[in-house]
Amino acid sequence: MTMARPALDHELRTLLADMPLMSQLSPEVLTQLRQLPSTPVESLLAQRQVERREITFFAKDGAPIPLSVFSPANRDQTTAAPCVYWMHGGGMVMGDRFSQIDIPLEWLDEFGAVVVSVDYRLAPEATGTTLVDDCYQGLLHISEHSEELGIDPGRIVVAGASAGGGLAAGVTLLARDLGTPVIAAQMLICPMLDHRNTSTSSRQYSGEPGVWTREMNEFGWRAVLGDATDGEVSAYVSPALADDLSGLPTTYIDTGSAEVFRDEDTAYATRIWAAGGQAELHVWAGGFHGFDALYPQAQISATARRTRTDWLARLLASRRAA
Repeated sequence: MTMARPALDHELRTLLADMPLMSQLSPEVLTQLRQLPSTPVESLLAQRQVERREITFFAKDGAPIPLSVFSPANRDQTTAAPCVYWMHGGGMVMGDRFSQIDIPLEWLDEFGAVVVSVDYRLAPEATGTTLVDDCYQGLLHISEHSEELGIDPGRIVVAGASAGGGLAAGVTLLARDLGTPVIAAQMLICPMLDHRNTSTSSRQYSGEPGVWTREMNEFGWRAVLGDATDGEVSAYVSPALADDLSGLPTTYIDTGSAEVFRDEDTAYATRIWAAGGQAELHVWAGGFHGFDALYPQAQISATARRTRTDWLARLLASRRAA
């Protein structure tokens, strides 16, 4: 029997009716999805005065990892800009550095931020800590090259959506534990935080087609972790496992009431508060997974995106004042 679920936002429900949905992923379906064209970033950049550069750093195992750097073309060259370091979504098995890039590009427009997006390797070809290590090494690279990139190293915000939100949380834990680099804040948008997949919201969104279901989530985690037991899984990969959430930078978390990740996301915010940290949590009533990225024109999506931008404005103003 299907569990009772929170109702979808009326406007989102209407929009979602025309979208083809799945209940499960398979290797064959993943192959097909990976053949779909990448996000057309050129059309997004055509509307903006942006300087784009493509750079490459090398992972710890020597693999080349691309970074895309987007900077305001008319920025003041004498003043270092804030930076949004972006990790894309895709269940850890698909997507690229241009996925959901319209979200951080709004902050380039609003704040003159430099946006850096990392093309971390994907599962199942890459497994274990490889994905989060790729993202962390990219963060180190931009921190070490902040002057030439025009970035203020004291105003680097780590951000990501879905799998990218989980990776952002893992990168922030790594930076805290290793003592570098300084992260001003983490913004976790509907983050994928817990490989155990046992929450009430996970069970609610199981067995029927959806944007991201419990079964699809299990597929993504198996691709990353293989047959690893709970005791073998790193908290940097599955951040909900972290014993200690103290000492983290200020955190923004948002999620929908009608999605798989609702409960693990709200639990993560609660644990940050319990550890004495600062977190702002928004649970958007009737929002399904990734609603604001899929349908930015919906009223609830516009509100969610504007609320994140307002939070970021307060954060960056306080960091500049400090």
